[in-house]
Amino acid sequence: MLVLKFGGTSVGSAQNIKKVAQIVQSQNEPLVVVLSAVSGTTNTLTEIHNSLVTGKNDEARDLTDVLELSYHTLLDELYTSEYYQLKALTFIRKSFEKLRKLTANDEHEILAQGELISTHLFQFYLAELQIDAALLSAFSFMSIDAQGEPETDQIKTKLSKSVLEISQDIIITQGFICLNHEDRIDNLKRGGSDYSASLIGAALNAKEIQIWTDIDGMHNNDPRYVENTFSINEISFDEAAELAYFGAKILHPQSVIPAKENNIPVLLKNTFAPKSKGTIIKNCDASDGIRAIAAKDGIIAMKIKSYRMLLAYGFLKKIFEVFEKYQTPIDMITTSEVAVSLTIDTPTHIDQIIKELQAFGKIEVDNNMSIVCLAGDFSQNSKGISSSVLNCLKEIPIRMISYGGSDFNMSLLIDTNNKAEALNLLNKGLFKKSISKETTLIEQFS
Repeated sequence: MLVLKFGGTSVGSAQNIKKVAQIVQSQNEPLVVVLSAVSGTTNTLTEIHNSLVTGKNDEARDLTDVLELSYHTLLDELYTSEYYQLKALTFIRKSFEKLRKLTANDEHEILAQGELISTHLFQFYLAELQIDAALLSAFSFMSIDAQGEPETDQIKTKLSKSVLEISQDIIITQGFICLNHEDRIDNLKRGGSDYSASLIGAALNAKEIQIWTDIDGMHNNDPRYVENTFSINEISFDEAAELAYFGAKILHPQSVIPAKENNIPVLLKNTFAPKSKGTIIKNCDASDGIRAIAAKDGIIAMKIKSYRMLLAYGFLKKIFEVFEKYQTPIDMITTSEVAVSLTIDTPTHIDQIIKELQAFGKIEVDNNMSIVCLAGDFSQNSKGISSSVLNCLKEIPIRMISYGGSDFNMSLLIDTNNKAEALNLLNKGLFKKSISKETTLIEQFS
């Protein structure tokens, strides 16, 4: 069995949905097709909820009306028969009647409507093509616990049972959405459709998980800033996870974890160029050298300087407890005898964090920073790689370096104003193979 996940752009128009149907038809194995919401829908649903929260009910109603009309246009372009146009239109009307009854307290249910709509419309379209496909609700098997973590054992039990009871070779289900420990509608957070596909693939011990997007796999650098980039044919799970976390938006950072643990390859493919090879992510050795580079913006650097650190124990624990209290993850960290430097990527509780950290020492904060992540072989046996990286950046001021915490990653903190120059210098100094940039690759990092 194969698991195929299609992102929002892949189902973003009638023409694109037809391309997805062609890809599904071309497969010669049983499939689970995981769909995201139609491109732009989740953003609009978020706006609708925000309007309801702030009491702007008229604004929420207007946004809902515009969104519903966009689906009317989609239906006109997607279906050719009057029967399926009417069937889909009836479904859309009922969906939006339900949406209009939801309140500010129904955030997750509001956001779930996008995936519920896209999967139903896709099943209707396959039926119009006389392709028999089953629609399986993600709410029947996808669940998370009180900490928001997937209940993998329950998912496997429920999903395996459902698949055995379904006679069709094509099963359509929703990405992103799930039930929580209170049996209420919830989700796997933004980008969670990739995670859904990986969890489904692991639960069914799939032959392969395919992530279909709008670009030709993963590239060695950011094509928005670097002209000579090239696609990566193969990459390890560990390297892919590092790149995904530090800026390569083609893949959700958590999505490779279930696949890695169950040794299931993940293939990144382009919906609009299905014959392109793409990138395969699997359990393999790290690259001999640097595999790829990604950059993450919006980073805040903090330095806590205190002579009380010297020869003291428990100091770092107290600092970490502050970030834990405000549920703020730390990306990078370096230490000296009298100072700790670290980075975070969310300013939500920055004022409270700084106020509490001032009890431990002098606090310095730098904004508008970027983390440049280099994925490859940084194990103890590798030689000269770190020096080659730093030699490329002789003219770039480096605020922090994280090296040794992972065998697959080296991270550098720089001012965002220097990011484009740094990426180009690294590309020129570390990669000899290059191809001309294609404009369609820009979406990888957007």
